[in-house]
Amino acid sequence: MSLLEHRQAIDRLDQRIIELLNERARHAVEIGRIKHRLNQEIYAPHRERAVLQRVARLNKGPLPDESLRAIYREVMSSALSIEKPMAIAYLGPEATFTHQAALQRFGTSLRYVALKTIADVFSEVARRRADFGVVPIENSTEGVVTHTLDMFMDSDLKIVAQILLPIQQCLMSRSPRTRLCKLYIHPQSLAQCRNWLHKNFPNIEIIETSSNARSAELAAREKNAGAVAGLLAAEKYGLPVLEHNVQDNAENATRFLVLGRESPPPSGRDRTSIMFCIADKVGALHSALAPFRKYRINMTKIESRPSKRKAWEYFFFADLDGHASDPRLSKAITQLGEHCSFVKILGSYPNAE
Repeated sequence: MSLLEHRQAIDRLDQRIIELLNERARHAVEIGRIKHRLNQEIYAPHRERAVLQRVARLNKGPLPDESLRAIYREVMSSALSIEKPMAIAYLGPEATFTHQAALQRFGTSLRYVALKTIADVFSEVARRRADFGVVPIENSTEGVVTHTLDMFMDSDLKIVAQILLPIQQCLMSRSPRTRLCKLYIHPQSLAQCRNWLHKNFPNIEIIETSSNARSAELAAREKNAGAVAGLLAAEKYGLPVLEHNVQDNAENATRFLVLGRESPPPSGRDRTSIMFCIADKVGALHSALAPFRKYRINMTKIESRPSKRKAWEYFFFADLDGHASDPRLSKAITQLGEHCSFVKILGSYPNAE
């Protein structure tokens, strides 16, 4: 085929793709109406996971699976926006890694609300001013975000999904690297890049900021100043990236939680998060955890936090493989309660990443 013939073929395919996308959207609208009548949440993480898995299975190339998933993420985002106007609250400001995680999960077609604190995100969703919220929970290098854990003590919100975002820290500036005399950087990013900075900029002035977006904003205003932040911040403030991936750990990633008001049904591969408070006696934690061994439940994480209600009282947070409705996990959690003064299921959600 000639160049012209290939282009004409693409034009015909584009016409068909548009027709099919709109046909798909009409079905999505009808699904939204049915869900509204049944008082169900519009966003269904288990269905989203099934669609993306099916797309990958059907893919014969040459497009890579990741490209098709990104395309379908936007297709589903557009469908959600016409099923119902949705607002996604997240720990702001704009162009932070939390903002990037929210976009990765929900696409660009929804309305996003940047909030100042994690508590504000919880409040916005609880008061139904936002449909869902996105907050950080842990970083693979720096560990758990304790304030997020603490918020669950008094909140009735559920974890409905998780997002694993590779954290790629970048050096950015409008000035050449050799002329940089100061760097703006958020403390979390500083901790993730400390060795790289010591090796490459041992004598540079480092100024800590309130967010990665703020770092980029300040660097954009000043001559011979740079920032360490994410690509989204570089794009927002028009800063050239001088070097990519300056984090010390190449596997650096942050896990984010999607907050909602109802847990999704089982997807076939789920994770359940719980919190509990054990009795104050010798061997209490060992006895409390015994049911998970008995029923062969894999516990992937456990953290403790002061209850802030009574001196030396602690809450434990744990992540477990399986859905809370699974018989074995349900029995294990019930038996856990026999050793605890308090047990709360924070949510069951697809363990997709």
